Amino acid sequence: MSNVRVAGVGLTPFGNTPERTSRDLFAEASIAAFEDSGVSRDDVEALLYGNFMGELSEHQGHHGPLMAEAAGVRAPATRYESACASSGTAVRDAVFRIRNGEADVILVGGAERMTNLGTAGATEALAIAADDLWEVRAGMTFPGAYALMAQAYFEEYGGEHEDLANVAVKNHENALNNDKAQYQSAIEVSDVLEAPQVSSPLGLYDSCPISDGAAAVVLTSDEYAEEHGLEAPVSITGTGQGGDRMALHDREYLARSPAAREAGDEAYADAGVDAADVDLAEVHDCFTIAEVLAIESLDLFPVGEGISAAREGRTTADGELPINLSGGLKAKGHPVGATGASQIAEVAKLLSGDHPNSTFVDDATTGVAHNAGGTVASATVHVLEVDH
Repeated sequence: MSNVRVAGVGLTPFGNTPERTSRDLFAEASIAAFEDSGVSRDDVEALLYGNFMGELSEHQGHHGPLMAEAAGVRAPATRYESACASSGTAVRDAVFRIRNGEADVILVGGAERMTNLGTAGATEALAIAADDLWEVRAGMTFPGAYALMAQAYFEEYGGEHEDLANVAVKNHENALNNDKAQYQSAIEVSDVLEAPQVSSPLGLYDSCPISDGAAAVVLTSDEYAEEHGLEAPVSITGTGQGGDRMALHDREYLARSPAAREAGDEAYADAGVDAADVDLAEVHDCFTIAEVLAIESLDLFPVGEGISAAREGRTTADGELPINLSGGLKAKGHPVGATGASQIAEVAKLLSGDHPNSTFVDDATTGVAHNAGGTVASATVHVLEVDH
């Protein structure tokens, strides 16, 4: 079984670019990934591409061959849709294909065009990742759903809005050095607490932005990397996937994420590591409470202690376990189909020393990428390790 190397990564800036199409964005990310990898496009054996709302935002389906053309590759191409976990799911399949010997080189990534829909249109489009019959028709939106999860957490384990505000402040601080981030500006706890309320207890600064952007990652087998003399010190050594009931009212828990726990446990076992080995993590903080649920589900913090981790400085850049050094979805942005692949790219760069924030984790060997769909009805987790 071959090891899976991260040969190269490419990201567009994430932000508000309504005039740019998803094919334009993915072309830019792919160019950067190929330049970073030194891999020829002619060697790509498959494109695995994540996208969630292309039919709604661009009236465009059948994304696979379209994005292969945009990336300049002539290979079978498949589009993956798993809400916000779309490209994380694509990465998982790419790992399996290379391990199984089906391919030596795969281009995997994703893109999303969202801002052209406007806030109301994008909110409506995102809502199709919830249960239309029992949630959406009743008026539920994702800010409302995550607010319910935050309320349930506070009731069961304690905490307050100020704890969540520290998550937002931390991630904005981390994004200051990331030139791909949508928001490269610092905020204070008071800014979060005084911001307009979206759905109690969550306010404007508890929520990730609507974003356009793309990510691309070139993955290769060990054999290919060695034969072609590639500098690819980072490998994906573990992969996991979990699921839960779609609608919140059907869940056993509101203040926990069983799908993420399943995915994390599987990824750790696959890599032969445990949570204590993790030096850094990029987690799916679509809302500030989502980061809390993620780090607990990944066993990085005990259940009930994740809420205070940012406030206590434990997850800051110079803390014991830095979380979302990229800025996370909160500040880097969340172009839905690109997010999972972008997390892989950020962790790989952090571990290899090529990220603006690598100086905070210069002795790190193991990182985790956690990607979630909907209210974590879907989740993928990947473990990445670097050869030092």
